[in-house]
Amino acid sequence: MTHQPDFDLTGKVALITGASRGIGETIAKAYAAAGAKVVLASRKQPGLDLIAQQIREAGGEALPMAAHTGSLTAVQQVVEKAITTFGGIDIVVNNAATNPHFGPVMSAEEEQWAKIFDVNVLGYFRVVKACYESMKARGGGKVINMASVAGKRPLPAMGVYCVSKAAVLMLTEVLAAELAPDNIQVNAIAPGFVQTRFSAAIWGNDMFNEAVMKTIPQGRMAQPEELTGIALYLASASSNFTTGATFVVDGGQLVGSGIGS
Repeated sequence: MTHQPDFDLTGKVALITGASRGIGETIAKAYAAAGAKVVLASRKQPGLDLIAQQIREAGGEALPMAAHTGSLTAVQQVVEKAITTFGGIDIVVNNAATNPHFGPVMSAEEEQWAKIFDVNVLGYFRVVKACYESMKARGGGKVINMASVAGKRPLPAMGVYCVSKAAVLMLTEVLAAELAPDNIQVNAIAPGFVQTRFSAAIWGNDMFNEAVMKTIPQGRMAQPEELTGIALYLASASSNFTTGATFVVDGGQLVGSGIGS
């Protein structure tokens, strides 16, 4: 008798940040299709409303609410609205990120460091802290932090972003250890290059794109849909004994850079 993975999220409530496009949008739609009620958070309401409409038309339930994860008040308001509307929160996907600096680290201003860390690291912490009591009261939960291969290896002209994503990896491990007694599993996904608007500065530039392709053994960027499998696993009961882990989804970039090029 074989055990089949169960990715059913019926009855669960998932909060996804950065949900108006790209990876966040794709994960939100996958969770809704798996039965979850989804709370969509991002900076701008119109994009969220469109995604929520598409989810509802497909038979799902969605609550779109604009919020900047750099604001503690905004995060708390989203969580309070989610609890009022759906009864609680079971799953958190920290996906919102920013990168206002592109170039050598020594050219970065302190304000750029502060903004990147405020969203990419403290923003993740704010969301988890705001959801913690609800998850604990519901018997446990799942936290999925969107990290990056940039947190494991320096990337040219992205040094500050790399440092922030390295911090996300450690934050994931710390939270996993501290929240395990509350039956909350905390894991990270570390994508390589994914073709979204966030990475358009790379794939939209022929010179940068060619250089990047040489570092990826599969010779291409990922599509957002290629992250939904691991995202569903980490949100479902199938991952109940998985915590503190980082799952790299990079087409072999970390293990094969330069081989065969």
